[in-house]
Amino acid sequence: MDRKKNIRWNTLRITAVGFLGIILIGGALLYLPVSNTRPISFMDALFTSVTSVCVTGLVTITPASQFTLFGKVILLLLIQIGGLGVIACTAVFFFLLRRRITLRERLVLQESYGADRLGGIVRMVKKIILGTLAVEGCGAALYAFQFVPEYGPVKGLWYSVFHAVSAFCNAGIDILGENSLADYVTNPIINITTILLIILSGIGFTVWFDVLENGKKLIHREVPGKWWFTRLRLHSKLALIMTLLLIIVGTVFVFFAEYGNPNTIGGMSFGEKLLASMFQSVTTRTAGFYTFSQGAMHDESKLFCSILMFIGGSPGGTAGGTKTTTFAMLFLACLTFVKGGNDTECMGRRISVANFRTGFCVVMVAFSVFITGTIAILAMEPDGIPMINIVYETASAVGTVGLTADLTPHLGRASQAVIMVMMYMGRLGPLTLALIFAGKTHPRDKVRRLPKEQIMVG
Repeated sequence: MDRKKNIRWNTLRITAVGFLGIILIGGALLYLPVSNTRPISFMDALFTSVTSVCVTGLVTITPASQFTLFGKVILLLLIQIGGLGVIACTAVFFFLLRRRITLRERLVLQESYGADRLGGIVRMVKKIILGTLAVEGCGAALYAFQFVPEYGPVKGLWYSVFHAVSAFCNAGIDILGENSLADYVTNPIINITTILLIILSGIGFTVWFDVLENGKKLIHREVPGKWWFTRLRLHSKLALIMTLLLIIVGTVFVFFAEYGNPNTIGGMSFGEKLLASMFQSVTTRTAGFYTFSQGAMHDESKLFCSILMFIGGSPGGTAGGTKTTTFAMLFLACLTFVKGGNDTECMGRRISVANFRTGFCVVMVAFSVFITGTIAILAMEPDGIPMINIVYETASAVGTVGLTADLTPHLGRASQAVIMVMMYMGRLGPLTLALIFAGKTHPRDKVRRLPKEQIMVG
């Protein structure tokens, strides 16, 4: 048990320090004259590095016009490293050198990906890396149908690759101009490709493997078709159901809330409004691309999207937030309590109390970071900025989303520093933060247990 705790602690330190190191190296590279078309402050270079490695997408400059080709390649590498994670990228380096992965390194990989068993962990990481590259390649091929005719073969393919990586890694950083994907708001190729890439990365690699494994059994007729979904793990079922549910609810809400808003989707046809609303619903799940002005949305839309950003995607992928399964689990726990039940059950399985403790911790840590950051920025910025815009900004930062109500470049340097810290914390994840701050704890449950006493709640 002590060895397992040491491995977990080492994994957390590697992740935290590794991301920080890559951010500093990235900031230094983006600060170089060869990376820029015009002078850039180190603060802006560092902010861009943070938002790239933390796959967020909030920017203080316009990457399309600020960076040279060299700078954009650095940007792409930072996004890819941030999306895959420090430990996975280290494993890639070992694979390229044909270096054998030691037992201790395998244990770190197992802890990093939350794998059930040690056997096959290296093979699983290889599948994740190859799967990531394959999906990004397919996304680039689809983007090419739009970008190659528009920009020519060389520039079009470069744009296709960059935006496929940015979309799959949920970075939301573009090199098209100042308005993200707003020029393609009614373009089905760009919209649908981006939506698919965001969803595929947002459901998590664990769900990928579970779906593919059971899909093979279905193809080989090892299981009846009607029982295919029931054979998935509970985690996969909840991740898929919550992803679909949140997309539908978000689409419907944005569609009706913004239906008559001439500054967002008001001037579009019915089908175009539906497509733009769906894109907005999906992108709030930690992607960061947008197809209409976020600052022009009604306040109720901003608040609702802030909630979606706080929830985020599913565990085990590139998405941020408190995660869909956490939200589902806590909702089920509340439902069980209201009904007067003892055990929380879902689809023929009982959820352990340890899961609820972890989920509650995740939400509380994320909420604490969100509230602290919001109050800090409110205190430092002038009174003229609407509070809902700051809430939208901080929810976007802690959820590593990248959507902004046209606020990020106009914040003071101190507020931008707060946003950087929030993005870093959001990329590490609430649970990782909690475990790092807790340090190497030694629970005393097995040594002694104190008397129990009830307290009043509610």
